[in-house]
Amino acid sequence: MPPKAQVCGFVSIDKRAQRPDSAPSVHASTARRTRRPARWRQAHAEEFGMTESSPATDATAGQRAVAQNVQALAAFLQQHAPFDAMEPAHVLQLLQHSALVFFAAGQQILGPEAPRVAHWYIVRQGHVVGQRAELAQPAAPAQQQEPDTPVQLLPGDAFPFAAILGERPTRRRYTAAEDSFCLQLPVAQFVQLLEISPVFRQFALRGVSGLLARVGQHMQLGALQTLHEADALNTPLRSLAARAPLTCSPAASVREAVRLMHSQRTSSIAITDADLRLQGIFTLRDLRALVIAPHADLDAPIGQVMTAAPMALHPDDSAFDATMLMARHHFGHLCLVEDGVLRGVISERDLFALQRVDLVHLARAIRSAASVAELATLRADIGRLVANMLAHGASAEQVLRIVTQLNDHSVERVIELMLAEHGDPGLPFAWLAFGSEARGEQTLLSDQDNGLLFLAGEPAQAQQAQARLLPLAKAINQALHECGLHWCPGEIMASNPALCLADFQWRDFFDRMLLQAQPQDVLNATIFFDMRLAWATPGARAQLEQAVQQLRAYSLQRFQQESAFQRLMASFALQRTPPAIGGAQGLKHRLIQALGAAQGGATLDIKKQALAICVDAVRILALAQGCSAASTVQRLRWLGERGHLRPERVKTYEDAFNFLQQLRLRHHQRQQQQGQPLDNLIALQQCNTLELRVLRAALAEAARLQDALRLNYRL
Repeated sequence: MPPKAQVCGFVSIDKRAQRPDSAPSVHASTARRTRRPARWRQAHAEEFGMTESSPATDATAGQRAVAQNVQALAAFLQQHAPFDAMEPAHVLQLLQHSALVFFAAGQQILGPEAPRVAHWYIVRQGHVVGQRAELAQPAAPAQQQEPDTPVQLLPGDAFPFAAILGERPTRRRYTAAEDSFCLQLPVAQFVQLLEISPVFRQFALRGVSGLLARVGQHMQLGALQTLHEADALNTPLRSLAARAPLTCSPAASVREAVRLMHSQRTSSIAITDADLRLQGIFTLRDLRALVIAPHADLDAPIGQVMTAAPMALHPDDSAFDATMLMARHHFGHLCLVEDGVLRGVISERDLFALQRVDLVHLARAIRSAASVAELATLRADIGRLVANMLAHGASAEQVLRIVTQLNDHSVERVIELMLAEHGDPGLPFAWLAFGSEARGEQTLLSDQDNGLLFLAGEPAQAQQAQARLLPLAKAINQALHECGLHWCPGEIMASNPALCLADFQWRDFFDRMLLQAQPQDVLNATIFFDMRLAWATPGARAQLEQAVQQLRAYSLQRFQQESAFQRLMASFALQRTPPAIGGAQGLKHRLIQALGAAQGGATLDIKKQALAICVDAVRILALAQGCSAASTVQRLRWLGERGHLRPERVKTYEDAFNFLQQLRLRHHQRQQQQGQPLDNLIALQQCNTLELRVLRAALAEAARLQDALRLNYRL
């Protein structure tokens, strides 16, 4: 058998590009530590129909081992993509032309020495590491160089793809990190498999990114299931009656009752006695009939025109009962009565929202909420909207933008309500959004990151204006907290005097941050360099928009000028790394082992250990090049379009980032459906093998983004 040639494993989401590596080689000392005892090698060799003396180059022994274990090997392949989606006959053909070969710990499997790759491999058992070969290459600009991240290949992983398809030597050196068995397929049979199997061909060309559609389908089916369970019509009516019913006495005039309905923006009013015992109901439909009637008297008692003795259900009756009753009798409102006392009123709109939340309607309802309490109730529908979007195949980017937009509407309405409650301060101001809200990447679990900007000419004037605006800012922050946008633990809020500033003071704020370069300043920069206008006083909006645009341009220019601060910011970003995958067990156990005991060995903090790594690296790379875009995906695309990142790599990074966001969205949706507090801890035991495989690939892409940052700043 000819010497082993190069390989490229497929832990990345997009296999069309070669991925460089930076991990140290598996030295002889490592090989000695990871080499299995002779009795282990003997036992496993016998299991595969081989003897320990059979060398890896003995093709006959390897082919015999496959022939004797076809069923077991086929069952093994069917546990991994893309083989699980291939025609059984194609999998069988793959095995019929394969040999099972053994590599001792530390032994090279493939390297760049051969002019072409002779074989393609699938890891059957063990652990293979692929790393960038140390070959003399011409120097290239930093932004054109490839990140240098090691490839970790586990059972079910295959290699190489790009080198075979490109008919060229490998750029990696693949070594057995521990005693390993691999299925070995000649390149000629690999090419034949490409021709006969569309599934295999797509995977070979696209790698793990080709699996994203399947992952999305699994998530979509899961969302449909939880949507059905949560929105089933057996929901108790008590849970739909979120606010106290609007009531009046039978003696109240029609005019007074309608005034109450208008002020509370409701389509009905219940007529009760002093003990809240139901007498009747009056709706907008009744009002229309009254207005067109001859000699209508709006000052008459409401008791004379109400619908007396309306139908009612108990609060514990189901939404299905209410739907049937309304459909049978053609009315749009239903009273809930318990022990003779009115507990609530349910409308057709409530039942419709139970089954399908309409984005436009929800946004309109949020923008017209009459109180903070009503706004908080309406915002509960955002979770159902997310469930609907995921169930209908919406991308993570789409869902995040919608959630952020609804949060923007909530912020706008809260500010308007607080202005009405506390009075206009007489000073135009702009409400600034920072962090994930500025990037358009908010999920169901979001806290506040905001500030306030006003216009002033000199420090004394600014001090007076701040004193007038801070009480209002505190009221706004408090109301947002009550609506589910919780207090920021780091006090990154407009009620903080340090973040309620005049336009010129904000420029000084960024100057101090960039020049002092204290650790806290570096950490804060991850928030403040993601900034946009969320709300502005209507009469002065154009002027305030201009002030915010000028501030953004100023902060970006200053960032580009301070290379020392950039480097410090990059060094802080590199302190947080994705979990490396090692060890000798299965994929799930490897991930758990890599996460360590700090998380109980079973969870991944999807925000801190994955998403934040991508966001931080992309932010620094983009800001340093003068990118004014806010979102992570927009910044990635901008970097690719201008050649600061390779375009094919950008698509891979984008796919990885969106997968991580989708995993986080599904996690939050499940928690909300189950009535659990939201967090960012993904339980690996709840992920299937396909999701874990793509998760591992996404973590590898996060590491590559850090490598690009490390390379750019020589860290």
